[in-house]
Amino acid sequence: MSAPKFDADGLVPVIVQDHETNEVLMMAYANEQAYRDMLRTGYTHFYSRSRQAQWRKGETSGHVQEIVSIQLDCDGDALLVRVRQTGVACHLGRMSCFDEVLYGDPDGTMAVLPPLLRVIRERRAEPREGSYTCTLFADENKRLKKVVEEAGEVILAAKDRKAEEQAWEVADLVYHLLVAVEGMEVTWEDVYRKLAERRR
Repeated sequence: MSAPKFDADGLVPVIVQDHETNEVLMMAYANEQAYRDMLRTGYTHFYSRSRQAQWRKGETSGHVQEIVSIQLDCDGDALLVRVRQTGVACHLGRMSCFDEVLYGDPDGTMAVLPPLLRVIRERRAEPREGSYTCTLFADENKRLKKVVEEAGEVILAAKDRKAEEQAWEVADLVYHLLVAVEGMEVTWEDVYRKLAERRR
């Protein structure tokens, strides 16, 4: 098995992503001990350059990161770690440390999906009056019928060859499918494993 190349200070950068959404949660550094601790425990461990000390994510906050996978980049000098995040990843109380937009607009990227999924889950756990999402969770038949209805509207929009209408209807379908799946017994991890079988 390959091993990471540690720099002159004995460190390797570690990018941490949510295992369900691929949202980038944080970036930290690991030395060889922290890397070995990750492999041994199945939870993220890092090395603090400011404190000159080892630390386990969540050791004081309880916001631990259970490791799902560790990947090495092509140069062998950076790690990508996908985790099951408990609580939030950022010490400022945010899910991700990468919250501030300095350039461009992430709303045109898949970055919109993780916060949308969080809102859907929050509405299911804590119903809010006037929330359309909550009305879907309160009525299983309505929730499931909306997926069929929106799929039909995507087909009609595709036939009409109107890009703006297509974007609207595909967005409706994705949203209603997210809500439907959150109301099922299946997990996204299960769905991803079935999708992986289709890579032929």
